[in-house]
This record gives sequence, C-alpha cells and structure tokens, in this order.
Amino acid sequence: MAGPRPLDGLRIVEFAGIGPAPFAGQLLADLGADVVVVDRPKRGEIGHEQSIDRRGKRSIVIDLKTPEGVALATRLCVRADVLIEGNRPGVMERLGLGPDPMLAANPGLIYARMTGWGQAGPRALLAGHDINYLSLTGALHALGDADRPPPPPINLVGDYGGGSMFLIMGILAALFARQGSGKGQVLDGAIVDGVNAMMGMVHGMHAAGAWRTARQANWLDGGVPYYRCYQTLDGRFMAVGSIEAKFFAQLLAKLGIDADSFGPQHEQALHKKQMQRLEQVFASKTMSAWIEVFADSDACVTPVLTYDEVARDPHMAARGALETHMGIRHPAVAPRFGAAIPLRADIPKDGAHTLEIIEELGMGNAENLLGKGIVRQA
Repeated sequence: MAGPRPLDGLRIVEFAGIGPAPFAGQLLADLGADVVVVDRPKRGEIGHEQSIDRRGKRSIVIDLKTPEGVALATRLCVRADVLIEGNRPGVMERLGLGPDPMLAANPGLIYARMTGWGQAGPRALLAGHDINYLSLTGALHALGDADRPPPPPINLVGDYGGGSMFLIMGILAALFARQGSGKGQVLDGAIVDGVNAMMGMVHGMHAAGAWRTARQANWLDGGVPYYRCYQTLDGRFMAVGSIEAKFFAQLLAKLGIDADSFGPQHEQALHKKQMQRLEQVFASKTMSAWIEVFADSDACVTPVLTYDEVARDPHMAARGALETHMGIRHPAVAPRFGAAIPLRADIPKDGAHTLEIIEELGMGNAENLLGKGIVRQA
C-alpha cells in the first residue's frame, strides 16, 4: 500500500540544465518534493522533453533576461526550501539571482550549486564534462585494460555519483541543520570533490601498500582472475566477483576445475595462467548456459546484461526494477521505504504548469506576462 512520500511538502526550484543537477532534482521529486523547473524560452542544448530526469516535476518557462522574469523567479524562490542550479560560476549572479539576493529574500533557503570544477579554483570558469572531471581525480586512470586508453564509464561515476548524490546529501544535511538554526546556506557541489571523496578507499589501500597505480594491476580493477569479466561461447560476458575464499571455491566447483591443479587464489605469479584457464572454460558455453550453471550459487557470477535485458531478469523483474510509461522505460524509485512509493512518470512539456504556478504565487498578471513573452504556457 502506498503511503506518504518522505519529502512531501518540500519545495524546490530547479533552474533547467543538464547532467547532475536535474538528476538530483528528479530523485528528490521521486521522494515527494514539489520540484518546479524554470525552463528557458529557447531550449538550446538543455535536453529534450522525454528526459526521465524531468519526471514528477512541474515546468514554468521564464525569460530570465528580463527584469519581470527575474522578479518572478525571485518570487518562486522566496517560498522555496531549496534552489538547485547547475550553471557556470557567475551566471546566476549576472542574472540577479545569485546567493546574496536570494538569501536576503529568503534567509532559510538552501542554495545548492552544482558544477564540475566547483565555484573556485583555476578551472572553475572552464568547460568540462564527466570524462574531464574523472581524469583530474585519478579515477579515470584506474579504469579499463592496462594496454588500452582508459574508457569513460558513461556519466555514472562523475555526473551522477560524484555530482548528484553528493549534492543531494548536502541538501538534506543543510535542511537538517536549518531545523536548529532556522538559516539556509550555500552549497558548493563539485563533481571533482565528490569523485575525489569516493577515491578515499584507493588512497587508503595505496598508503597500506595494497594498491598499485598501474591500471589493471589490483584486485578490484580486473587485475586478478577472480574479479573480472570473461567472454562466453556466444560472444557475451559473465562477471566474476569471487573475492572471498569460500566463494572462490564455489566458482571452481561450478566450473568443474580442480582446486589443487588450479593453484592458490592469491598466488600472483599464477594469475596470468589462471586467467587463461578461466577464459577457456567460460568460452565453452553460452551466456544462457552459464546463467543456469550459476543459478542459486554464492560464487558471485552474473551475466553482463544490456540495459534492454534488465527488465526480463528474474531478480530485477521481481523487484519491479523498470516500468514502462508512454513508451519510456523508467527505473523504479530508489531507495525503497517501508511503504511503497508509486512512480510519478509524467514528464512535463516546457511551460506545462506556467499558469498554475503563477496562480499559486497569488499573482494576477499572468496574461500580461504571457503577452509580453516573459513567460510561456505549453
């Protein structure tokens, strides 16, 4: 049975952008926050109206290059708990919507800024993308095969891991702090900071002599036979993560390999030969055949699925991992709470809620704003 959403009643104003800021807004909207996106009159490279990171939000189109538009956006922020923006440093200030005037108008506002490089530093005003932020933190160097260029792991690690998740953590922490102080604050969310924080484990293991800077030379980067992927007879792959001794023993048993002839698990001098042995064995059956072999096994061996196959996997299907709405496959709300949280899959067109939002603000000049082109209704 569906219950109240954890963030019901939380008001967020999100200034349209791409990448980690709108994804953070989507996750907060999934949990009940009323997220109003301030869209631009001309979309440009902001994205498209089928973006899942817009689901559950409301949209108002405002021309922020006009005094009337800035006044309207300010009025939105006065009643908001959180402002999310992902522009380059200085853009919001030039619009007249920077932290100083917004916090003066609403002292309890959490002003959450999301950038790649951060608000300060030599690169702060430079362009960048996920691959660039990963490269500067050492994370990109640690990925991929030793004899090939590091592959960018789409934008999950930087934009969404180091960006969105840390921004959300900051927002929720600032909201908690506001309960005691009554005051809002400015968050400087930088992807490089978040990814750098996630690299703490690597720095710690390196200091302990348990991690080498060389790529594919460690136990979590494909440098050992028991933690890597192997190709199957039909050109697919199985992921092997048999780190613990008892799981490694199950791996060998399921593969029909004698443990004594295979050799010790952590004997580095044997790893190349062991990898070749496992490559030969996995290449003898199709992926579907190996799925059956390792079903209900603690060997930590799973198929490498395409995103189109996820919904058909028995475990993912049992958890309702994906739902299809209007031809778009939506990931389920995460994390899960005691009471089910229904998916709000509606994706608003630009300006779909313009008049509705202006009415909520108690303004009677909506038609005048529409006529001047200050706002737009879908």
